[in-house]
Amino acid sequence: MRNYLLLLLALTISGSMQAQQTQKPPLHGKHWMAVTGKPLAATAGAMIFQRGGNAVDAACAMLAATCTMWDVLSWGGETQALIYNPKTGKVIAINALGVAPTGATPQFFKGKGYDFPPEYGPLAAVTPGTPGGLCHMLANYGTMSLKEVLAPAMEMAAGYPIEAQTANSLERGKNHIKQWPYSKAVFLTHPGEKREAPEAGEIFVQKDLLATLTKMVEAEQQALKNHKSRKEAIMAAYDRFYKGDIAKEFVRGCQEQGGLITLEDLSRWKPLEEEPLHVNYKGIEVYKLQEWTQGPAMLQSLNILENFDLKAMGYNSAQYIHTLYQTMNLAFADRDFYYGDPYFNKDRAITGLQNKDYARARAATINTAHNDAAAGPGDPYKYMGKSNPYLHLLDDRRQFMDSTNGRKPGGFLPKHDAAALLTPTATGNIYAAGNSDSAYQDRLWRGTTSVEAADKDGWVVSITPSGGWIPACIAGKTGVGMSQRLQSFVLDSAICPFNVIAPGKRPRVTLTPSMALKDGKPYLSFAVQGGDTQDQNLLQFFLNVVEFGMTVQQATEAANINTNQLWLSLGGTTVSERIPRPGSILLNSNTPQKTRSTLEQMGYHLSFGDRTSGPVNAIYLDRTHQSLWGGSSNHGEDYGIAW
Repeated sequence: MRNYLLLLLALTISGSMQAQQTQKPPLHGKHWMAVTGKPLAATAGAMIFQRGGNAVDAACAMLAATCTMWDVLSWGGETQALIYNPKTGKVIAINALGVAPTGATPQFFKGKGYDFPPEYGPLAAVTPGTPGGLCHMLANYGTMSLKEVLAPAMEMAAGYPIEAQTANSLERGKNHIKQWPYSKAVFLTHPGEKREAPEAGEIFVQKDLLATLTKMVEAEQQALKNHKSRKEAIMAAYDRFYKGDIAKEFVRGCQEQGGLITLEDLSRWKPLEEEPLHVNYKGIEVYKLQEWTQGPAMLQSLNILENFDLKAMGYNSAQYIHTLYQTMNLAFADRDFYYGDPYFNKDRAITGLQNKDYARARAATINTAHNDAAAGPGDPYKYMGKSNPYLHLLDDRRQFMDSTNGRKPGGFLPKHDAAALLTPTATGNIYAAGNSDSAYQDRLWRGTTSVEAADKDGWVVSITPSGGWIPACIAGKTGVGMSQRLQSFVLDSAICPFNVIAPGKRPRVTLTPSMALKDGKPYLSFAVQGGDTQDQNLLQFFLNVVEFGMTVQQATEAANINTNQLWLSLGGTTVSERIPRPGSILLNSNTPQKTRSTLEQMGYHLSFGDRTSGPVNAIYLDRTHQSLWGGSSNHGEDYGIAW
């Protein structure tokens, strides 16, 4: 506590954290750096680097290892990545998110009584994306074979000492797991005993997954024997997963348990390589994936925050916190309404949303003295020279939010296509202070992992993979846990016309790798787990470095805030479980009383946590010293290795 008060005093005086001691040491490397969510997975990346691989090879090895360790994801999940290619000087975006299967329509889920697709089980699954994303990245930008890159993960699938975090998650989720025979056979190694999940340190064996990975490697090696190129051989493994015997068993196991995925769904799907979105913040180019992720919300926030003197406010002062909260409310309100699969949507709004004039107009709406509980989506189309085709839905939405939060008691929505869903269930603010609950926070923070890698030749990789987390439904004898990402769709256009579920469509996800360039060269690579809080924490991490002079390790540990004034993207199958909580804010437990009192006077409902910064993983590329700095949050098991 004494150290924190000294730090707070130093920040008040100088706005800098250069002297701040951290709980974990920063990483330093000259040749390479590997950072991810599990120590063993970071070791997998280090093994590949030591064998001569580049950052893409190492990142793929870490991705494979984290999936095998069920680090809140599995092989049936999704992968989102940014890669800096030093040969071209360009940032590449990888979209390896699965799609909604055949039959996944609003009518199907409404007929089962859902307001949103389910959280768990085979009906929550999009098509697997991670195997295809890994193969695409490795084939096009790596240097090694799939056999070499998968070797650590395959050794782990043959048996590794399971860590307490995963083992205990299995035990907590065993009631769900018992519903699915293939999951039960893999995860509950002590059936009928008081503790049915593995114990920490127990050798956890996944024979079916090992067989699946072996089949992929066999396909690659056979292609090489047939004189195919390295790239062609890797894609032969890809084909075996999505079109061959692996695909057939995956689909059989999925459908046997009530899922919708078909062989045609798998064979039609493919990863996409895209142009990332980016904005310039005070001379730094910040890159994010397109609006099928929530990533552009951070870019919008930076455009808005350019209109304020953040450094003069002081790190985590009441005015700074208020300005961040109001900015994020505006950006997330736009996210909640305008983001979705760009390949399915005409009339995309993203050009207007990223317009600097639009950001200035949004900044001008911020009340500097009080929280705006009515903050809603803006109208970006006028900054594109177009008229907004969704004004009627915005009117519906505004009336619903007004009535729900007590400004128009008894109000209801006109009956457009989604109005019936959005009828308020209560007058007054149903999320008053003190009504927070652990289930809501779990849905808000629902985690995954992140993978960061960089090498001396200039390759830099940032990945935020996810899906197939525990409790996962395993598809047949593949050992592959199915994704649960279908729950991020909506069933009604009044919530978000761009993100209504349809077969072949990608849901708008929270997953959001990040990269920043300065003077045309890589500057920062950073990502975080944590559901709807990801771009909240990444925004503050970035500002901690750029505005307040923190090192990457300091910035990963520094106290952040979270806003709950947004629609939840994960968990809960009713509107009441997902709707925004205006004014609800999470602060660090060490927030001074004066700051607390000021924020309460501004209309905030306060809650507190000991660690509120992520966990963030990051790499800083030090051009002055030609070295690499790594940061890995002090939250849990995130870990890095460098040389």
